[in-house]
Amino acid sequence: MNWTLEVVIVPVSDVDRAKSFYADQLGFVVDHDTVINEDARIVQLTPPGSGCSIVIGKGVVPDMPPGCLKGLQLVVPDLRRARAELVGRGVEVSEIQVIGENPRPVPDPLDNVGFVHFADPDGNAWAVQQISDRA
Repeated sequence: MNWTLEVVIVPVSDVDRAKSFYADQLGFVVDHDTVINEDARIVQLTPPGSGCSIVIGKGVVPDMPPGCLKGLQLVVPDLRRARAELVGRGVEVSEIQVIGENPRPVPDPLDNVGFVHFADPDGNAWAVQQISDRA
């Protein structure tokens, strides 16, 4: 039996600001933006190519302090290109870091061990890792 992770709740203080960041700056697809009433709203966004979405909102999502989520991770086949795209979209992103050593020989030395980091406007922290054999 497959158990797939489909949604991660990301706690934010301003739904519109967060939606703009994830959609406009990161390029996530807005799956839906559902306003239930003035106190309840759900916005689901999905990174291009991902089987897992994020949900931001108010009133109907778990009550977590904005910015408390750390360690979310995206995987890309080309970290240099991904970083350049983020910089071009105005995202404050770290320089490329190599963390650890490759467990096996790979064509690109960044595979598996290359990372960049950024945070959303509330401080939810993300990493981007290069794994090119998933492309």
